[in-house]
Amino acid sequence: MAEKGTTSPVLNIAKDDVVQYLKENQSFTEEYFIENATSEMVDGWITRHSSSRHSMAACDVPSWPDHAMHHDSKGPHVFHNIRKSFAGASGSLKSLLSPNKKKKTLRKNKSVLKQLDEKDLFMELIRDIADELDLNTLSHKILMNVSILTNGDRCSLFLVRGSKENRHLVSRLFDVTENSTVEDATHSEEEEIRIPFGSGIAGNVAQSKETINIKNAYEDPRFNPEVDKKTGYTTHSILCMPICNHDGDVVGVAQVINKVTGSHEFTNKDEDVFRNYLTFCGIGIMNAQLFEMSVNEYKRNQMLLGLARGIFEEQTSLDKMVYKIMVEALRLLRCERCMVFILHDDEKLLIPSQLRLSSRASMSREMSTVSNVSTPTPSDTEKEISFSKAFDLTAKEREKVEHLSPQDLKNVTVNTEIAKYVAMTGETINMDDFASQNRFVIDGETDKDHQIHSILCQPIYNSERKIIGVAQMINRTTDDHLFTDQDENLFEAFAIFCGLGIHNTQMYENALRLMAKQQVALEVLSYHATAQKDEVEKLKGKPIASVAEFKLESFAFSDFNLTEDETVQASIRMFMDLNLVDRFHIPYKVLCRWLLSVRKNYRPVIYHNWRHAFNVAQTMFSLIKAGGMMTMLTQLEVMGLIVACLCHDLDHRGTNNTFQTKTASPLALLYSTSTMEHHHFDHSIMILNSEGNNIFQALSPEEYRDVISVLEGAILSTDLAIYFKKRNGFFSLVESGEKTFQKPADKELLRGMMMTACDVSAIAKPWDIQRDVAELVFSEFFEQGDMERQQLQEEPIAMMDRKKRDELPKMQVGFIDAICMPVYKSFADLTPGLKPLMDGVVHNRQEWESLAKEQERLSTPDLQNNVKKDEKKYLALKKANESKKSTEAQEPQQTTSTDTGRRRKSGSAKVMERLTSRQGKSSICSVL
Repeated sequence: MAEKGTTSPVLNIAKDDVVQYLKENQSFTEEYFIENATSEMVDGWITRHSSSRHSMAACDVPSWPDHAMHHDSKGPHVFHNIRKSFAGASGSLKSLLSPNKKKKTLRKNKSVLKQLDEKDLFMELIRDIADELDLNTLSHKILMNVSILTNGDRCSLFLVRGSKENRHLVSRLFDVTENSTVEDATHSEEEEIRIPFGSGIAGNVAQSKETINIKNAYEDPRFNPEVDKKTGYTTHSILCMPICNHDGDVVGVAQVINKVTGSHEFTNKDEDVFRNYLTFCGIGIMNAQLFEMSVNEYKRNQMLLGLARGIFEEQTSLDKMVYKIMVEALRLLRCERCMVFILHDDEKLLIPSQLRLSSRASMSREMSTVSNVSTPTPSDTEKEISFSKAFDLTAKEREKVEHLSPQDLKNVTVNTEIAKYVAMTGETINMDDFASQNRFVIDGETDKDHQIHSILCQPIYNSERKIIGVAQMINRTTDDHLFTDQDENLFEAFAIFCGLGIHNTQMYENALRLMAKQQVALEVLSYHATAQKDEVEKLKGKPIASVAEFKLESFAFSDFNLTEDETVQASIRMFMDLNLVDRFHIPYKVLCRWLLSVRKNYRPVIYHNWRHAFNVAQTMFSLIKAGGMMTMLTQLEVMGLIVACLCHDLDHRGTNNTFQTKTASPLALLYSTSTMEHHHFDHSIMILNSEGNNIFQALSPEEYRDVISVLEGAILSTDLAIYFKKRNGFFSLVESGEKTFQKPADKELLRGMMMTACDVSAIAKPWDIQRDVAELVFSEFFEQGDMERQQLQEEPIAMMDRKKRDELPKMQVGFIDAICMPVYKSFADLTPGLKPLMDGVVHNRQEWESLAKEQERLSTPDLQNNVKKDEKKYLALKKANESKKSTEAQEPQQTTSTDTGRRRKSGSAKVMERLTSRQGKSSICSVL
């Protein structure tokens, strides 16, 4: 720095050095040019480079520095883009404003434009605004072009806002001069000047749609001199004209001040040129406004999509969900406070059709002036509407949401009463001057911290169009404090997402509660379905008879002479004789408890009960021990098969899979195929998982997986549909001479066929046993047929039709031929030890065929009378037989799984029952 009294040294800097410095310091160059360049310098730059427009960036380069200017692609960037960009637009909408996507004709500089004739100038200025979609930039261009056309000094543009009932003008750009930039002239929302229609010069033009041309502003009473006083500028002449759209509606008002040439007054020619140009400007403004609306809608949609993503990411807690909703609502609508009320789950609010969205009418903002709207009294609404939860969040404390206590919800407050009204009626309330209304006034209520100035309240619907809550937005933070129609529409869309989110979260919480209830129910059922301690101790203390005493290895085994407890003891003997207890370290007490629990979980149906399961297990024991199948199985498989036999019909309801499907039972909904078999397996696992019932507890993890797999496959194999699907493969293996079944798939096939052979093994028992068992089977079938008639209103198939009980022998022959004979023949071919089963089936087929022929003979008309004559003889014979029964046989007969469920009758009585079936004395009725 030079000392006082001395002169600054002269620096000898070459021009090339300056040019090099400016190139290397582009930021300094740009800043210096913006601060110091005059419009003449800019015009000169444009004139010099007008011949090189092909090398310039394809954006507007006007004659004043309010737009982006660029050198060619190789030169440095000098002018920054000071046109306000459309913030928030992205994707395809943003690309409309991108200079890389948009090619425009360059705008000639001001000096060049003034040299054009009137027609060319007019067309040039129209082209300048033709494809401009940014409303701020368009407005700035319009005013600049108006200044050129009319030689005006300053221009302003006012746009129409508000509803049809409350329209007003806002100053979009004000006092634009030759050197004004878009940023300088554009008013923010807070700085906007609001002019009601009919007020002032611009307001009168908007209301009347007439042009106003004032020669001396201070002589016109409509002129407001306060603006001049604030700015220091003196207004002389004013030309003000409306801008209309294609429908003739006013969309804005343009105003130009102080003509700078001639007498400084605007002429009639100026008016004509102004009017003609504004006609095109109206179209441009409408297009820009539509584009702005589209972009705003796009931004709102993006915001709502973001909200939806946020909402559906959090569905584990209603409190967290509502908090996220409230934070988004405060940001979206810019208000001081948000409240959300959640209705009780038991509220059943079906919204009437007149209140649905398609015809919903928003409550007038001037509710205090409406006298014909009847609002339910607090006492009326409280009877029908109650809230389970309420949340309160303010913009000042967004991290802390207040949960209203149950007592707060019971208290009568303005907020709760408005919420109850909206929940009851489904209406939207939008009030911008709450203090003046008298619809919702609670005496004595004063809350200075939460004074209501404006409020927007809407119902929240779920997917079923039921109201599940109410949302309140309180005190908008903008200058006018108003919730607009756009706010209502946005909040309505917002509320839809909120309703879905809240509904889904409530469903999730309900599901958790139901799961908890189910767990408790399972615990209770498990306790009652498990054998009691005294039963276990009693069984544990009893001696177990030998295999020979029970005759467990006999294919002619019958359980008719065994008590219930003896069947369980015989089951224990099977486990012991197969060495399963010692080999797999099964605690004896656990085995006793498990067998008693399995027996307890069989229902007292006619045939598919505990005794049937025990007989199937006994047959499996015979196959393994007497039939020689042990060599083809591992001990783990043997245990899995014995357990499967005992469990294969657990909780059977006496009806088949088809009946479950036809009645759409819960089981059918759980299992689409092999319904009952899947249920039997799942029930087996439930018992094993019950405390003190896991007979597999000493197995290794690998052994446990294997035995469960054997158990599942074996139980599912009892579905005859699976048997028909797989049996040909088994038959082919046997025919090919397979004896070892070492492959896993072959072993699974063998186990499945063994389960089928055991499940239908009653068909291979001695004739008197087979006959009695068949009666039990068909009794159960007939009961299902009766239910199909009553519940489904349809005729059952023949084997379940009580009306066709005469055909029982014939149906048994068909059953043997289709199902039993093939599988027993294959096993007889596989090992000679299983030939007795085949012999039993052949013998029983002959018996059934003989009865079928006898039945066919008796069905002829000539013998019907003879059958009736023998009825009395039959009844007498039946009575005599019953008197000779043992003490056990004198107990009441039951169609359950008890000892008395399988009484055998004398052969003569059985034959007579079949012969008199048409007279109602069927064998089925005798069993029942």
